[in-house]
Amino acid sequence: MFDTILVANRGEIACRVVRTCRRLGIRTVAVYSDADANARHVREADVAVRIGPAPARESYLDAAAIVRAAVAGGAQAIHPGYGFLSEKLELIDACAAAGIVFIGPHRDAIARMGSKIESKRIARAAGVPCVPGYDGDDQSDDVLADAASAIGFPLLIKASAGGGGKGMKRVDEASAFIAQLAAARGEALASFGDDRVLLERLIQRPRHLEVQLLGDRHGSLVHLYERECSIQRNYQKVIEEAPANHLPRVVADRLYDAALRLGRAIGYDSTGTVEFVLDAEHAEPFFLEMNTRLQVEHPVTERITGVDLVEAQIRSAAGERLRFAQDAIVRHGWAIEARINAEVPDEAFAASFGPVTAYDEPRSDGLRIDSGIDERSTITPHYDSMLAKIVAFGATRTMARDRLRGGIRGLRIEGVRTNQRLLAAVVDAPAFDEILTTGYLANVFPGGWQPDAASVDEAAAAAAAAWYFDRSEPGSDLPLAALRGFRLTAPAGRRAASTLLVGDGAAPRTVVVETVGSREVVCRLDGGEHRFVGEPGAVASRDRRYRTMRRDGTIELWCDGDWRRLAVLPAVAATAPG
Repeated sequence: MFDTILVANRGEIACRVVRTCRRLGIRTVAVYSDADANARHVREADVAVRIGPAPARESYLDAAAIVRAAVAGGAQAIHPGYGFLSEKLELIDACAAAGIVFIGPHRDAIARMGSKIESKRIARAAGVPCVPGYDGDDQSDDVLADAASAIGFPLLIKASAGGGGKGMKRVDEASAFIAQLAAARGEALASFGDDRVLLERLIQRPRHLEVQLLGDRHGSLVHLYERECSIQRNYQKVIEEAPANHLPRVVADRLYDAALRLGRAIGYDSTGTVEFVLDAEHAEPFFLEMNTRLQVEHPVTERITGVDLVEAQIRSAAGERLRFAQDAIVRHGWAIEARINAEVPDEAFAASFGPVTAYDEPRSDGLRIDSGIDERSTITPHYDSMLAKIVAFGATRTMARDRLRGGIRGLRIEGVRTNQRLLAAVVDAPAFDEILTTGYLANVFPGGWQPDAASVDEAAAAAAAAWYFDRSEPGSDLPLAALRGFRLTAPAGRRAASTLLVGDGAAPRTVVVETVGSREVVCRLDGGEHRFVGEPGAVASRDRRYRTMRRDGTIELWCDGDWRRLAVLPAVAATAPG
């Protein structure tokens, strides 16, 4: 076993690997760019080594810098996590040259599965069904156009070296094929340095299913059942679960058999995932690709099988034999994972950056939070937007779903916006209990997800109430603006009131706040009425409690997984000259 491992990654997966290493008594070396000098994974590792400037290509994608860091930190092995260099031959080759073990499969497996064209040829030779299409060597426009006509429309053009939806284009009719082919090639070349493509028939109502494999370097290979990853946005997974709901046993067995066939064909010897597409109306799964690394969604498999996949990776790389046979792997219960991203779904998924001003994880039965941030973190534009993963486990899918709801609403992240309210809406929708497909978001939210108007109104009213209750309002050069609810006629029975303008960058909304008790107000806007009770650092409506903070002339609110910052200004101050 290794005594020191370098983790060639950042964020939640780096923290995740460090956690298992610590349990195994293995010393860890973190790497960091200038943007991550104070990142959580840097603080949690035993040693941290700077590898370059903020841009990933000059730091986390620099294989030579990472190997130098491993040597400097005394590491015998490198764990790549996922993304970055996890499936790149340059890191494997650099490790080999330096006498350092790469924690992952053998080089040939990564090379062969890294090409979608070659991987499909290997799959077919192993008897694994593939989506009808074209993956030939002749990449001329004419040959590809003829192949497309033979396959029929709609179809997909896919970059051979691609992933994550890059270099992937849907074509609905022959007249659009050449233009979309050029676009796919250009994107593939820019992203992967390889403009080869393949064509596939488009499955109209696809389910995205995958099988977790685990092998060792002594010829043993097992599967750890399937995961459902159908809820996606732009080919990026949003919610994952294990096992897959509404999956007949006969189809599941076909998945396991196909995944094992492919794994054996390439002598697979680590953790890896074989991905399939399944038409929701039929029982025949088709091979998509193989990911020769740990997957983001691996925790749901860990929760239902009890297997630590990072530990298994490390032991396999150290030359140990698998500690269990196939029949010893028994799954229990249900696990569902939600990815927490720094983005604003109701604003076209705009990215959100800045310091994390508060962070707190919910603690309850069946919840696991894999996070790469805390209250000392800063979210920058240099890397992926994923901040954390919430994994809920229960004896049944309903129990796991209920716990996930609580986790999504209870995870407190302030300072940046996240997708938590969208995730809550996804698992709350009745369609979540039906057969899931990759069209889930478009079908459930056909116009794009937006928060319900009532919650938006209440948040604006809550900000006004928080401003009203805050006794530390800075002085103003307008004396009347500093008086809360000042009214000469109040003793005659008329309520004291303040008119405030509340906004988050858009046109401000007018909110009238009236006092109805020593710590109770009524806020009126757009014909609606919202009643709040003031507490230290919070205001509470009948149904919700908002954590509040005055900062830089704004009111910050957090409630049920949603954080926002709203400007609040007395109407009289807004009309002041100058």
